[in-house]
Amino acid sequence: MKNQAAMFKLTYGLFVLSAKEGEKDNGCIVNTVQQVTDTPNRIAVTVNKSNYTHDMILKTGRFNVSILSEDASFEIFQHFGFQSGRDVDKFADWNNYKRAENQITYITKGTNGYLCGKVIDTMDLGTHTFFLAEVEDGDILNDTESVTYSYYHKNIKPQPKETKKTGWRCKICGYVYEGEELPPDFICPLCKHGASDFEKIES
Repeated sequence: MKNQAAMFKLTYGLFVLSAKEGEKDNGCIVNTVQQVTDTPNRIAVTVNKSNYTHDMILKTGRFNVSILSEDASFEIFQHFGFQSGRDVDKFADWNNYKRAENQITYITKGTNGYLCGKVIDTMDLGTHTFFLAEVEDGDILNDTESVTYSYYHKNIKPQPKETKKTGWRCKICGYVYEGEELPPDFICPLCKHGASDFEKIES
């Protein structure tokens, strides 16, 4: 293993799981990669059976994990997604990758490290399979923090555009009455204040 410290990049976060069968590469995003032991180095990954990447790992017994970092672009998540189709080579039109010694791809941009796993045991979990693997290789690519699921939602995933509301807003509690005219006898359903405590929302 090139860099033992690559194990310490694992956190509760998001990863690109990649596998190879024949000439075809595939990959998908997972959020369940954990270090199991450090002597020997072992990791575990849980993969949805509906992913073709799952089938590749089951057949070949090998996979790579690219550890996504806080500088990962949303394009990575769009490209790899949380599912991997059977008729798609996810790396065919992707430039930012290299092959590890096991010849399986790993992502070089938007990641801070990678690990190569050789499956030593599996467990059927119904909709998922649990893969226990020896770490054969790995390296740190940079010192950027690993991305967490909450960081992804807050800083990477585009936020929905806030639509402008029209109507009247209660100055006491913020309740919005949607409509052009506020009835003079209207009572706020939240704070029970009257129409005199509402202001028109300027669009």
